[in-house]
Amino acid sequence: MLNNDKLAIVEVRDSAAIAEKALDFFVQQVQDTLKNNDIFYLAISGGKTPEAFYHLLGTDSRSIILPWQKIELFWVDERCVPPDSRDSNYKLAADTFLKHVPIPRDNVHRIFGEYDDYNKTSAEYEQAIRNVFRIAQGKHPVFDLMILGMGADGHIGSLLPNSYALFDTEDLAAVVYQMNEGHNRITLTHPVICASRHILVLVSGPEKAEIVRDVFVHEPDEVQYPVHTLWPILEKVTWLIDQDAARYL
Repeated sequence: MLNNDKLAIVEVRDSAAIAEKALDFFVQQVQDTLKNNDIFYLAISGGKTPEAFYHLLGTDSRSIILPWQKIELFWVDERCVPPDSRDSNYKLAADTFLKHVPIPRDNVHRIFGEYDDYNKTSAEYEQAIRNVFRIAQGKHPVFDLMILGMGADGHIGSLLPNSYALFDTEDLAAVVYQMNEGHNRITLTHPVICASRHILVLVSGPEKAEIVRDVFVHEPDEVQYPVHTLWPILEKVTWLIDQDAARYL
């Protein structure tokens, strides 16, 4: 699988280098897209790995001077928690860069994880996406850039191994119930993820080394390794992997 000529893997020193490369990639994508379009559609994830990148978004001049009024910001997934919870993906973005960049409030489209009715949360998020992208039922949005991480079990977004959401191809967003522990979640479905023009996957840390090896060596199995849902569109995916996570490649 490592010989796949569609794989674009950029190996860097550490998580700080991932953040720098991610910033370069993001800035270039925004600039290139806005040459021909009026809006840049961005979807981001939570987790430990992108945190340094988000801090750069809020502090680096290359980010600050971008025309944020032309960026529509969404989330790939969210835990079913209030927006001030330390487990909230929205809070991570709010604390790191949202309060520092000139993005209009109306351009920030968070998932309302505090609702008790998770189906309502999912339906409202889907409708918000349809409204912003101006698409009807049966159509999928096309994000200009989607930022993903990869869990130690091979999940992306909240598409978890053996999850029903892996098989949901009709909806734009789906509820993911945690049967044992952890928060329930809302996630974009895999057709939405795969429709993106560009996908940036950030992977760091020694705890990811085995899963990085496994997903690149095994034949695609989306149920066991949800990240394999990206394999049909690898030409659109760039992987930023630090040396610790790439040690077995």
